[in-house]
Amino acid sequence: MPETAENQAKEQPRRRQARGERRIAQLLEAAASVFCTTGYTAASTNAIAREAGVSPGTLYQFFPNKEAIAIELGDRLMHEMRDAYGEALAPVDPATPLEEAVRAAVDRFIAFNCDHPVFFTLMHGPDIPGRIAEEHDALHVTLLTRIEGLLSSLLPDVSPADLSRTARMSLGIYKAGLELILGHEGAEREAYVQELKNALVRYLEPLTGGRSGHGGAPLGNTP
Repeated sequence: MPETAENQAKEQPRRRQARGERRIAQLLEAAASVFCTTGYTAASTNAIAREAGVSPGTLYQFFPNKEAIAIELGDRLMHEMRDAYGEALAPVDPATPLEEAVRAAVDRFIAFNCDHPVFFTLMHGPDIPGRIAEEHDALHVTLLTRIEGLLSSLLPDVSPADLSRTARMSLGIYKAGLELILGHEGAEREAYVQELKNALVRYLEPLTGGRSGHGGAPLGNTP
């Protein structure tokens, strides 16, 4: 076989694979839109195919059902989330002002969730697939461990039991604030982001001996 023909034969599977990856990405983007609009339970493969501008038959070439789409989407998002919290929750210099550490972590997580609102829909929906629930539980445990690591650099004198409790409470405050943040847009969303930072700083500040980094002045526009 001539070299040119051999090269062409090698390129054909690569092109087909690239087209397949683009189609999968298109379907996942459409699924994210539908899940955010209707919720996972009410979503259908027909609605996802319609949103993607393809036939149901095309969708079934890549995914057998709605659950498989949600699992693939969830897997990709959780991989991105792990990268996000790996950067956001790295231990910091103990001299770092509390407000600065909280701001950096919150901004990173809020940016991820605002860029991918379907993540919250899938992870906290009432009827998510079992595999997503299991992976989310594992992610939650790892996330708590990373939060404890960050807090230990800010609260070196806190006992392990107290540190664990503080990490769980901090994550709970964040989740409650996140739901409010995602429910608003524009300036009102920014205001809720600031309120979340205020709540976390004021919760953690007494544990740091008042080392907030803002000299006791109000944060943002909150009195």
